[in-house]
Amino acid sequence: MANQSSSHPILCASFNQDNSCYAIGTRDGFKIFDCDTGRLLYDRVVGAFIIVEMLYRSSLLAIVGAGEQPSLSPRRLCLFNTINGTALRELNFLTSILAVRVNRKRLIVVLQEQTYIYDVNSLEIKRIIDTVPNLRGLCAFSPNMDNPYLALPASTTKGSVLVYNVMDLQSHCEIHAHRSPLAAMTFSSNGMYIATASEQGTIIRVHLISEATKQSYSFRRGTYPSTIFSLSFGPSADLPDILLAASSSGSVHIFSLGLDLNERSRKSNSFLGSIMPGSVSDALDPAHHLVFHHASAAGIRSDAVVRKIDKSSGISMSEPVALRATVSVITFSGYFQEYGLRINHKNEATWTLEHEFNLLTAVAEQTAS
Repeated sequence: MANQSSSHPILCASFNQDNSCYAIGTRDGFKIFDCDTGRLLYDRVVGAFIIVEMLYRSSLLAIVGAGEQPSLSPRRLCLFNTINGTALRELNFLTSILAVRVNRKRLIVVLQEQTYIYDVNSLEIKRIIDTVPNLRGLCAFSPNMDNPYLALPASTTKGSVLVYNVMDLQSHCEIHAHRSPLAAMTFSSNGMYIATASEQGTIIRVHLISEATKQSYSFRRGTYPSTIFSLSFGPSADLPDILLAASSSGSVHIFSLGLDLNERSRKSNSFLGSIMPGSVSDALDPAHHLVFHHASAAGIRSDAVVRKIDKSSGISMSEPVALRATVSVITFSGYFQEYGLRINHKNEATWTLEHEFNLLTAVAEQTAS
């Protein structure tokens, strides 16, 4: 996620593949933090960066400059080693790099009309995909090697998604998700599900990749249009429990995905369920939708992820807890926030702000100690 607006101190922010760390790029350089402790792990002041991508907790970073100085061209990708502070390899392109994704086998580089797939070890080009104009570099990449999927926009006028297998190097399917162009998408940690939102931002849809041609699971975020900045599934190795959406209204929306899929299964066995698409009824049903208002300032870009899920029962039998979650939010105004989310068996939610600090001032305090 990148933002080159001069009004925001943070130009890009991204969590690593297991959400244990996050990286930010600023006008001055880039920094890496530990999610659990908030500790600054790495800080390098060398200029402005618009892309900083980690490979889990390894020393490898993929970084792209903002172009404010010749050595940090937005057309140059640098693979950087944080242990010795040196560039391992540089890749140059004819146009600006809009997004970079990486897992243990593949490196993905997204340009406006092409997407490059590299072997992450040899940096051999495995495939170049010609794409529709992708001005924002929108993409999603599964870190799971059992379902090694890459998702890219398949249309500039509709919300169609091309799902590509980066190991077999062939198109897997095309999903017709929305009527208007895509604004956000993400894979579940197991790579089996993909969530999408359009530029309208009123409906969030979830597709099971193995049955992508069938109807989707749909959730209504709201009635009025809003930009979806980020989507995040709960970190389940199986069926995702919840789906999170951060929007330009400053709200964070939570959808009880696991409950919905289980009910869909039971509904399909009924006569009504066999003739009524679940995507219609689910989109109009608020029972699985919870909203945390004013999580951040309206209009400020943010990236929110679900880091932990705990389904253990609460201590008080009078108020049993169906689900506990840890939600982390990075705002491009320069703050990190961590919330504790509790959902009871009545699908009522409570939020607790557990940690908050300014990313820019925290660097000076921690470096000085």
